[in-house]
Amino acid sequence: MPETLVYHNAPPALLPLYAKALLPKSGKSSGDISIPKLSASLLGVNSANGTLPRYESICGYPHHTRVPVTWPHVMAFPLHLKLLTEKAFPLPLLGLVHLHNTITQYREIGTGENLDIHVRLGQQERSKRGIEFDLITEAYSAGKLIWEETSVTLFRQADNTESSPREKSPPPTLDRYPNTLNITVPESIGRQYASVSGDSNPIHMHALSARAFGFPRAIAHGMWSKAHALALLEQQKGWKSPCFRVTCQFKKPLLLPGNAQLNWQMGQSGCDYQLLNDEGNAPHLSGHIEWL
Repeated sequence: MPETLVYHNAPPALLPLYAKALLPKSGKSSGDISIPKLSASLLGVNSANGTLPRYESICGYPHHTRVPVTWPHVMAFPLHLKLLTEKAFPLPLLGLVHLHNTITQYREIGTGENLDIHVRLGQQERSKRGIEFDLITEAYSAGKLIWEETSVTLFRQADNTESSPREKSPPPTLDRYPNTLNITVPESIGRQYASVSGDSNPIHMHALSARAFGFPRAIAHGMWSKAHALALLEQQKGWKSPCFRVTCQFKKPLLLPGNAQLNWQMGQSGCDYQLLNDEGNAPHLSGHIEWL
């Protein structure tokens, strides 16, 4: 098993990693591609840094003595990028599609708390769409797991015909929930989020760079959309617990600038939510929150 890459107090620099992302991969055939068991750790990192207040503002979280539930994802992003740009990782970074994201917060993380963050590449599956793999992130405090995340990412391969267990269930019908909040998203939100998250994928930055990848305009980061939805939901009547599991399926891209509808229903055991387009007839994302 490959050795875990270990960083102390500070993550790897992003600029050299983005330079590595431009290098060509080996061009293996689809049957030869295998996701390696790569892992990386960031030890003794403080949960508060200079970008946290701006992140809170950009995503819509009020400043608090605890960090947003989505913040450890940002703290771990340099480790994600490190693994995805390693020579042993066989897929090109540009073109990877974030399909699903699940975060479990076992307790609140204090602002300024020291954490150990561990990231690894997980399960690989072949589907009709291509290769899907898991990117797993864990945050520990004093040796105890307090936060974890699984992101499912897709590398498209049109000629693949095998089915995945993740695809066996038919897509759910679009339900409408009793609560709706209209959202206006500025054209600059992609650049704003990139400035605090480090995720500078060109599809989010500007219409010109997004068109090179087939989009008519820039699109919002999926993790910004999820973070903004959660920031708004936490402020609604019926929000129950700081300990919860939140799933999210990313669907129709949110073009910038744009309008959207946050639609939800609170319950005793959790909350169903979705971010719909301006007309309310197609989802940008949908998910469920389970109180722990």
